[in-house]
This record gives sequence, structure tokens and C-alpha cells, in this order.
Amino acid sequence: MNAHPMTTDSPGSAGLAIVATDFDDPRLCADFLSLLDHYMQSPTGNGQPMSDALRRRLPAELRRRPHVLSYIAYRASDGGQRAVGLINCVEGFSTFAGQPLLNVHDIVVHQDFRRQGIARALLGHAEAVARQRGCCKLTLEVLEGNHGARRAYLDFGFEGYQLDPAMGQALFMEKKLG
Repeated sequence: MNAHPMTTDSPGSAGLAIVATDFDDPRLCADFLSLLDHYMQSPTGNGQPMSDALRRRLPAELRRRPHVLSYIAYRASDGGQRAVGLINCVEGFSTFAGQPLLNVHDIVVHQDFRRQGIARALLGHAEAVARQRGCCKLTLEVLEGNHGARRAYLDFGFEGYQLDPAMGQALFMEKKLG
């Protein structure tokens, strides 16, 4: 791994190293694609494996976008370091605060390593990066039925978003363009 690891000592995450994904490093790129594919195939993903076309195109696309930040969590194992988690974030901008924000776009913990503090460590890393970049907040979206993730996000300090209680909480919506 060419990236400089950040070792974390969050509860339950002893021995965890979090490194920036360098898409020019074949091992980091392969670990990124493997973890993202694992997520995509899950019920909280789209339930489908990553296409070969996306697998070939994605690293180059992400390499060109400096506002997309990706980090992989590694845990020591018998065979060296095992990629166990991934967080992808996109820097945006809050016009209301006049400051950048960091959106957690994907967070993945391999099913064999869940409930070991890895998601919390990845979120903690994203928060540290956001603070370093002068961001005013972290944002994310989560599926209603993903109860484990919702609990983890609430425990980390995330909450529903609203400007005026009379208007209710914000909803995430999309319009597919292709």
C-alpha cells in the first residue's frame, strides 16, 4: 500500500488502519472494487454484481474527481492486511452556511467483519477529514429498512434534517437521467 495509513483506536477497532484509496495502486484499486462489488450485491445495494464495464471505467472516473474521497479500512490477518471496509465521500457546498460539506455516499463493511466498530472508525475518519477541510457538516442517506445502519448513524450523532419543524424532515429523492 502506497498510501499513508491512519491507525485508529476506536472502541472495537484495534489494529484497524484506514488509508486513502490510490487508484494508481493496483492492490488498493482491487480492494476498492471488491468491497464496492460486495456492497452492490447486498440487499442494501442493488442486489446485482458490478458490471465489467463499470469495473473497468470506475477507477479512471474517480481518479479525475478530486472532490470524491475514498478510504479503505484494513485489519491485520494471518495473510497480512485484509480490506474490511470502505467509505466514499463527496465534497459539496452548503449555501446556507457558506462552507463545504462532506456527504458520505457509500459506506461498506464486509459482512464477515460487521459489528466490530469498523463503520464507526470509517465515519470518525470521514469526520476528521471534514473538519480538516473546514466542512460545516457531514451528510448521508440511508434506506428506511436498513435498521442496523440507521442505528449506527444515530449513535454516531447523525439526525434527521429539517429547517422548520412545521415543514417536516427532508426526503432524499432522485430522477434517473439514463
